[in-house]
Amino acid sequence: MDFGLTFEKLLLIGVVAAIIIGPERLPKAAEKFAGFVRKAGEYLRDTKSRMRDEIGPEIDDVDWRKLDPRQYDPRRIIRDALLEDTPKPAAAAPAAVATAPLARPRTPLVRPEFTRESPPPFDLEAT
Repeated sequence: MDFGLTFEKLLLIGVVAAIIIGPERLPKAAEKFAGFVRKAGEYLRDTKSRMRDEIGPEIDDVDWRKLDPRQYDPRRIIRDALLEDTPKPAAAAPAAVATAPLARPRTPLVRPEFTRESPPPFDLEAT
């Protein structure tokens, strides 16, 4: 994970920090920052070893790339679900298809018009 930081950006951050902190306090601030980075690394290593201890050797078998939430594209998931092979019903006899009654077309739903005299229903318990 690089968080979009390039060498130029880090250099600019360093220059701005040197200007803001000043040359007198810069060595002390760099020392504190190095200590922070060191402690963060220790924390991450400790967390990783604790996870390995608690989960056990199965943690090495986990494919972490599959669990990455950045991989989940809703469009791809829906497309894959729609293109899945679905079991097809058994083919009916052609005579049965020909004699089956045709379905009537649906009539469109009509939405009621709400006015001051006929307001929409209101449920006191639901609001």
